[in-house]
Amino acid sequence: MSPTDRATPRPPQFVTSRDNALVQRLRKLGQDPTAYRKLGEVWLEGDHLCAAAVQRGVPADTAVVADTAWLGEHGCASGQDAQAAALSQLARHAARVVVVPEALWRHFTGLESPARIGFLLARPDGSGALRPGLATVVLDRLQDAGNVGSILRSASALGVQQVVAIKGTAALWSPKVLRAAMGAHFGLHLVEQVEVAELDDLAVPLVATSSHAEHLLPVAPLPDPCAWVLGHEGQGVGDALMTRCAMTVSIPQPGGEESLNVASAAAICLYESLRRRL
Repeated sequence: MSPTDRATPRPPQFVTSRDNALVQRLRKLGQDPTAYRKLGEVWLEGDHLCAAAVQRGVPADTAVVADTAWLGEHGCASGQDAQAAALSQLARHAARVVVVPEALWRHFTGLESPARIGFLLARPDGSGALRPGLATVVLDRLQDAGNVGSILRSASALGVQQVVAIKGTAALWSPKVLRAAMGAHFGLHLVEQVEVAELDDLAVPLVATSSHAEHLLPVAPLPDPCAWVLGHEGQGVGDALMTRCAMTVSIPQPGGEESLNVASAAAICLYESLRRRL
């Protein structure tokens, strides 16, 4: 379904109690970064993430919309708020619509300012099989959700097809990672909680970034496809994983900085792979 398509209107459900089971689930999903693994569903909060899911054809089980953004089953009457009209139309892409008071939204939101719309999705299978032969990014115990989300966004933009998270990496479908990635999740095959030994199934060379590397990135004989390995913000790539890497590369830094932020380094390396491919 395209973003401009309109689903057949269905009567919405109105929820006003914070003790409602749905509201309790939303509170857990919004505040616990790994709750999606236990509950089997993912909470997308905000119109940007919801629209990104619609554009990628990702089905939403439930749209939750604030009463201040719901204009009824038949859309916007003349003179109504244009933003509310857009949010109401977006909500209709879900299988069902639940309307809650904006004051109740503040009970479960993970944002300082309520977004007024969110989608509940069935949990993507993040523990699925690794896909061999794909351009891949491997995240080795990255802790910062902002870094992880930024890397996912760069990966999606620069032609990577798969992102693999080693056990100990920030939860890929947590609210903070979702917001930082800005919809990139829906263009990638994501697998998390992977053991290092399982990376053999990728069937592509592993290339690690390191400040003490055998090759400089601009002249390194990069394999294509490959799996770029990005390590923990403070500790770098773990020894067990580093021994599996076919090569290590460093990014020239004539300005004299000791190191780059891992998300910045990822974007540079992924662009270099793309540049050579093109």
